[in-house]
Amino acid sequence: MSKSNSHTLEEAKKKLEHYCAYQERCHQEVISKLNSLGMISGAKDVIVSHLIEHNYLNETRFAQSFTRGKFRIKKWGRNRILRELKLRQISDYNIKKGMKEIPDSDYETTFYELFEKRKKAVAHLPKNEQKKKIISYLNYRGWEQHKIYSALNEIF
Repeated sequence: MSKSNSHTLEEAKKKLEHYCAYQERCHQEVISKLNSLGMISGAKDVIVSHLIEHNYLNETRFAQSFTRGKFRIKKWGRNRILRELKLRQISDYNIKKGMKEIPDSDYETTFYELFEKRKKAVAHLPKNEQKKKIISYLNYRGWEQHKIYSALNEIF
């Protein structure tokens, strides 16, 4: 049995503890990592249970951290964050808890900052083209349609 592609339960536990301590992880990421280490199903269950028990793995904490980070750093809107959390198979309960991490006032401010920034960037284009570019930019980042159109109606 070669050491390079096979790990004992203890080695895998240590590796995954480090993996989870470095950055918040969701269950899906941990399972994926265990698969890449070639762990068998029973071992995966033992390790995931160990990580949860010792608070290395906590999906509520992951959802909150993910939401804060994607909003503050990447300036994603609620739709994109929601979609990404669902993609990671986070429960509705944890998604709701995560979404509470975004204060409404910050959400509004960030939206209008992004809107203004994009508006300036496309100002040289014809009005129709400007609208398309602004809608596409904000849509991709997961901002709500009604917000985008209402902001557009104020300026065009």
